[in-house]
Amino acid sequence: MAATIPPLTARPAWKLLGTHCQQLKPVHLRKLFADDPGRGTRLALDAAGIYFDYSKNRITDETLKLLVQLAGESNLRGRIDAMFAGERINTTEDRAVLHVALRAPEGATFVDAGEKSPENVVPQVHAMLDKMAKFADEIRKGDYLGHTGRPIKNIINIGIGGSDLGPVMAFEALRPFSQRNLTCRFVSNIDATDLVEATDDLDPAETLFIVASKTFTTQETLANARTARNWCLAKLKDEAAIGRHFVAVSANAAAVKEFNIQTRFDLWDWVGGRYSLDSAIGLSLMIAIGPQRFRELLAGFHELDEHFRTAPFERNLPVLHGLLTLWNTNFLGATSVAILPYDQYLRRLPAYLQQLTMESNGKSVTFEGQRVAYDTSPIYWGEPGTNGQHSFYQLIHQGTRLVTCDFIGCCLSHNPRGDHHDLLMANVFAQAEALAFGKTADELRAENVPPALVAHRTFEGNRPSNVLLLDRLTPAALGKLIAFYEHSVFVQGAIWNINSFDQMGVELGKALARRIAPELSSPDAKLAHDSSTNALIARYRARRSAAAEASRG
Repeated sequence: MAATIPPLTARPAWKLLGTHCQQLKPVHLRKLFADDPGRGTRLALDAAGIYFDYSKNRITDETLKLLVQLAGESNLRGRIDAMFAGERINTTEDRAVLHVALRAPEGATFVDAGEKSPENVVPQVHAMLDKMAKFADEIRKGDYLGHTGRPIKNIINIGIGGSDLGPVMAFEALRPFSQRNLTCRFVSNIDATDLVEATDDLDPAETLFIVASKTFTTQETLANARTARNWCLAKLKDEAAIGRHFVAVSANAAAVKEFNIQTRFDLWDWVGGRYSLDSAIGLSLMIAIGPQRFRELLAGFHELDEHFRTAPFERNLPVLHGLLTLWNTNFLGATSVAILPYDQYLRRLPAYLQQLTMESNGKSVTFEGQRVAYDTSPIYWGEPGTNGQHSFYQLIHQGTRLVTCDFIGCCLSHNPRGDHHDLLMANVFAQAEALAFGKTADELRAENVPPALVAHRTFEGNRPSNVLLLDRLTPAALGKLIAFYEHSVFVQGAIWNINSFDQMGVELGKALARRIAPELSSPDAKLAHDSSTNALIARYRARRSAAAEASRG
């Protein structure tokens, strides 16, 4: 499909956008708003439960027209249709991309079109959801008993990447809906401290581990799972306990059985890790919030999926967001996006979106394997609420780098206390306003600011931002928000002509680590790395050996 489309920089709309950008660059947002009093409501979209104000981007109607034209010239509609049709658009791994099937309602049809005899995968999805729901209800009601006959009170999810970031982010986001007599924790780092601190105050007899690994070969996850197993057996003293205190979410049935785990929740080849929250990877979340709330989350995902699939581009939330991200990155030169959720429950959203965006679109070659001639994914980062205002907002407002900002807020709080929420949301609106309009030297002089301080207190403004407003952070609203960003990432990747669904860039370092690990504990092993790596390994060996000698003495 991609081979029939001209290279991105040769597409007519791309060239027109380049010319248009040069004409627009001298124009300040102050003028754009002054010339168009209705801009603030006209360049906003209220759809699928999300209010998306994009009026503070440095754009005009012509910009939007050309961006939509670029989407057309890039066959974005064809790419969207291909994904929903189950075509194997993950070409490097020859896989369909069907995370949208994970939240499809019963009766819907999604197939892996690359199979010899394609079958509807939705019945499989709902059968797995039913299995998850039965298990979750048993835990929540206290009917599922550990090896010693005591109910499970603690859930620890062991995973990494998509098997951790999604569940922990969603658990934190949906804490108001969680069953508070259950303790839910998440372990991902191979640093033993992560697991030790997660288990230190728990009783193995009341603890269930969910080992989440699609292949059941992930180094970090298996190392943590083995240590957790030893922790359990040290007290429970019976190998049979593993079958009651460990379950797995994995496609590798043989490896799970070898670990002596009896209960396995399946994954499918067409589920990518960073798109897997709404699969069995979300089991820990379902236990925490209950099957009904989990299904509400899926319904939110699906509503946004359908909006993305059917809405015209100029009124399509993820398409507009994706096109604006491309505009800010490729034409205005923004190299990063700050994710700024003004809701404490969304505190892990920036970390989650880092993987979703940068693992998806941090690519430098096209589908055809050719080096790209333009920037792809910007860097994503952020902090919740007003915390960031007291750390990095200085750079955003007055620094030399252009940072695009996504402000995310909720009109209603789960914890209304006095005027806290009004103050919180006042900061959302004020920061977006300040970034757009700044403060001029003339305004400062009119306020009798000392001349020597005018330059220091001048705010240039003209810095782009989006504001996303939800009504309240509910399971359905969270599903919509996640799908909004998933599909925005898809839009960007489709236009950049890169594969947003593989992650080969994570493999080399992992392969080298597997080679180095045994060298660290074998002082006589010959080192054949570069001089820096050899020296670092030698230093580590020496310090480790000295510490061992000291402990024996």
